[in-house]
Amino acid sequence: MRTVKWNDEKTLVEMIDQRLLPSEFKIAEFDTYQKVAQAITDMVVRGAPAIGGAAGFGLAAAAFQSSASTPEELRRDLEEAAAVLRKARPTAVNLAWALDRVLNEVFPPLPLGEGPGVRAEELGEGPGVRAEGPGVRAGAGMGTDDLRQAVLTEAQRIADEDVEINKRMARHGAELIDDGDTIIHHCNTGALATVDWGTALGVIRTAHEQGKDIHVLVDETRPRLQGARLTAWELEQYGIPYDIISDNAAGYFLSTGQVQKVVFGADRVAANGDVANKIGTYMLALAARDNGVPAYSVVPTSTVDLSLPAGEDIPIEEREEAEVLALTLKGKQVPPANASARNPAFDITPNRLVTAIVTENGVVYPPFDENLPKVVKSET
Repeated sequence: MRTVKWNDEKTLVEMIDQRLLPSEFKIAEFDTYQKVAQAITDMVVRGAPAIGGAAGFGLAAAAFQSSASTPEELRRDLEEAAAVLRKARPTAVNLAWALDRVLNEVFPPLPLGEGPGVRAEELGEGPGVRAEGPGVRAGAGMGTDDLRQAVLTEAQRIADEDVEINKRMARHGAELIDDGDTIIHHCNTGALATVDWGTALGVIRTAHEQGKDIHVLVDETRPRLQGARLTAWELEQYGIPYDIISDNAAGYFLSTGQVQKVVFGADRVAANGDVANKIGTYMLALAARDNGVPAYSVVPTSTVDLSLPAGEDIPIEEREEAEVLALTLKGKQVPPANASARNPAFDITPNRLVTAIVTENGVVYPPFDENLPKVVKSET
């Protein structure tokens, strides 16, 4: 089933509560955009594509939640909801991309040359860009009920497209996996990180379904253990053999020749190919490069932010220290009672450490600053 979806009968958003896996499988319900935003922040749902899908449905919840009687009132309510949802997770560009796509579809900017105000053509390109100001039409003559349905339709379209995009990515990426490969995978990038199927783990899943004999070394991915909890759980569902390893064991397996590929996803990719991904990716990519093992980032083109020149421009979310300090061993807290911690959720892997970036439009090799824009704008 899908990680995030719309329940038409109840007029609300449903999500698999990933905080409870693997011990408990539960579908959580959210009937307001505020609750959807909090669910994204609290990591009920996580993974850039899944966050984008949740954000789109969050706007749908806002549309049906709104009591607006005119298109302009509804537009203002949706803009307010989008502002709240946009702040839920700052690093994942898919969140802003999905919000802007829905708003631009339902309240399209004026065509070039029509009326005053800011035009979309004057704002440049890349995710997160939309036309604002008095030149924006409020619903292009549609009534509020039709507009509410239009918001839901576009949100559903984003979700449906995500599944197809993931499968296309997986087919491209599976060509890079050889029979007999052992692969290190970081964090969780499977169906749980997307609307369905997955990015980097989707590549592994597809290679397995093609009959390739593969084995996965699953980084625990501290501090929230998305690898040990979620990726391991997904691999069991697919029947793919795996072993969980501590994050700092990856270098050992790479240096002893026991690994042939490294794969991970991304929450945002800058125009030069720098990759923002779950904390620990940079160290993994360094070890892979030192041992001559290719490292692949698997991402939909919606995760590529051409408006940011380099990784240093990507905002890095720092989460609460309790995620680090809550570690227990044999039922007892590990850190001293008065300990403090730092908890960046992501790090930046420079493009020189990335062998290639796999997208739904093909595999992109360096120089990324030249080749990424071609693939992002491709229609095939």
